[in-house]
Amino acid sequence: MKILIVGGNGMVGGHAALELKTRGHDVTLASRSAPAVGTPLGSLPWVRIDYVNEPPDTQLLSLFDMLVFAAGNDVRHVPEGVPEADHWKRANGEAVPAFFAASKAAGVKRAILIGSFYPQAAPELVAANPYVAGRKMADDGARALSDDSFFVVSLNAPIIIGHVPGLLIPAYDAYARWALGQLPLPRRVPPGGSNVISTDTLTDAIVGALDRGTNGRAYLIGDENLTWAELMGAFFRAAGDETPLDVVDEENVLLPDVMMMRGRGKTIYFDSDPRDVEQLGYRQNDVSRCARQIVDAVRNGA
Repeated sequence: MKILIVGGNGMVGGHAALELKTRGHDVTLASRSAPAVGTPLGSLPWVRIDYVNEPPDTQLLSLFDMLVFAAGNDVRHVPEGVPEADHWKRANGEAVPAFFAASKAAGVKRAILIGSFYPQAAPELVAANPYVAGRKMADDGARALSDDSFFVVSLNAPIIIGHVPGLLIPAYDAYARWALGQLPLPRRVPPGGSNVISTDTLTDAIVGALDRGTNGRAYLIGDENLTWAELMGAFFRAAGDETPLDVVDEENVLLPDVMMMRGRGKTIYFDSDPRDVEQLGYRQNDVSRCARQIVDAVRNGA
């Protein structure tokens, strides 16, 4: 099948692209900037798409059977001088459903939206947080287009850690370097925590959703409920350091308060529905293995 992956030059889309390619699909990446030459992602076809600022190219979209949309905007993407609430509404709440509508009109048959877990796992945040509200608008708007001619599923994921060969992922590069003693930061983390998954878990779910998901469903995808100390401790243990980290109620430059939608010291935990895990066939208990993979890649310069 011919698959277009929007956000294919990022961690989630890039990881899924490489796996779908190994499964025999014809994969094309789409993003605002091209993947680096000489990397695994750089070997795949690429097209430029700016779904927020430019109208969808229906002629281009007509070339594909399937769409994986892994490019939702987050705090890194807010333009200077633009109110955050306005940006979230436009970039996520309006532009994402518009792109799905254009894909449907172009003849794309199956589409997966990689969304956020907040609207399902912490629904009170929809009314309180414009970012979460925009994510819910994107999810609801995309799935509202589902019918017999257009299969749409959303996979709403929590905190994601992962490694893609040849792709620098700054946050996890920093986590690994901190654990390896290459960043001179105190061994302290804030209280609280989140559900966490690996890119491998999410890619499993993407493959499963494309093959056997239920049309129109919003799946809450998850793996392990971890405190921040447990999550960061996985990186330190992978680096050979078994000493527990100190939990201190202050902001951490690598775990900023902006990551904590319920506030520092709070958690957003949930249990994965075993029926969804079975239906989509995604792996569990994968966070420590993924942390080791990330640390090993940084240690080895990969």
